[in-house]
Amino acid sequence: MAAMTRPNERPLLNRRLAEFGTTIFAEMSALALTTGSINLGQGFPDTDGPEEVREAAVRALREGRGNQYPPGPGIPELRTAVANHQQLRYGLTYDPDTEVLVTAGATEAIAASLLALLEPGDEVIALEPYYDSYAACIAMAGGTRVPVTLRPHDGSYRLDLDELRAAVTPRTRLILLNTPHNPTGTVLTREELAAVAGLAVERDLIVVTDEVYEHLVFEGEHIPLASFPGMRERTVTISSAGKTFSFTGWKVGWITAAPALLAAVRSAKQYLTFVSAGPFQYAVAEALRLPEAYFTALRDDLRAKRDLLSAGLADAGFEVYRPAGTYFVTTDIRPFGEDDGFAFCRALPERCGVVAIPNAVFYDHRGEGSPFVRFAFCKSFDVLRDAVARLKGLAG
Repeated sequence: MAAMTRPNERPLLNRRLAEFGTTIFAEMSALALTTGSINLGQGFPDTDGPEEVREAAVRALREGRGNQYPPGPGIPELRTAVANHQQLRYGLTYDPDTEVLVTAGATEAIAASLLALLEPGDEVIALEPYYDSYAACIAMAGGTRVPVTLRPHDGSYRLDLDELRAAVTPRTRLILLNTPHNPTGTVLTREELAAVAGLAVERDLIVVTDEVYEHLVFEGEHIPLASFPGMRERTVTISSAGKTFSFTGWKVGWITAAPALLAAVRSAKQYLTFVSAGPFQYAVAEALRLPEAYFTALRDDLRAKRDLLSAGLADAGFEVYRPAGTYFVTTDIRPFGEDDGFAFCRALPERCGVVAIPNAVFYDHRGEGSPFVRFAFCKSFDVLRDAVARLKGLAG
């Protein structure tokens, strides 16, 4: 029998995605399972969010709300809740009908924004290290990544505004901004954001902002870029329910933007998922109306967990960069005489039964991130205490 041959021997995977393999999160989570280790790698809570929000989803299911296709832009109740949230929190006014779009989490919001707004060859500036889907989405859109690297300084990571300005060329179309920043925990200051806004206006750039950790700020404050002069009409603001309400599996995100920008993004989004998470949209609409006490308690709880894990990591021998926001701590492994984060993280489960993520995976310039390792603290206190006890073995 003749051997089967393909009529076209070109590689099956689109060349734009050839550099992207299995995500590091899948690899390290699988390693946690096979070794019975505590998984402080992937950023998901180990407990569910508020019971009243979960019950709101059950109620919507039972009442038949969202069990069939919801409206393409999202249910009116959630779009109105998002608009109210932006108004009450930040003084930003958005029309729920023309300036709010519900997405399948922030990941789809980023993908739809980049697919809609980029042409092949457009340059996209992103703060490095960056969440791994950014690079893949830029590639799928045919864009070119231009990283601007955040570097540690005096115990935290900082943005070099001169480097940012120098990165802009005539081919720059868009800045992809993440604050509070994953994985470094940096919260950009008012002065830094004002400089970004001034640069965007001066060079006529669009800015896509990933603000999913907006309620997880421990020092400083979260200020949406869209609130700065000249930015409302050129900013696509993205957030989601997963990080704020600890229901990451629901995948409910949203975009707020001026009508022309939103219409462009919606044109791409409708051919991705079209719609998603029908009953959960009703629950998230209720979640956004929770009293301020909920958001304060969430922040205080995570601040205490940050401090517990940060102290434990320092005692174990790491150099620790205590985050101002998010739920990740970045550490430096060079005090152990090591500088290869990948090798360190792959060996860590056998050494002490804990899983972390090598930050180098978030860099184009892998050498810049090689000695840094990220740990998640969005876990129960008992789990974090156990992890800290295990990590003490490294100090010996």
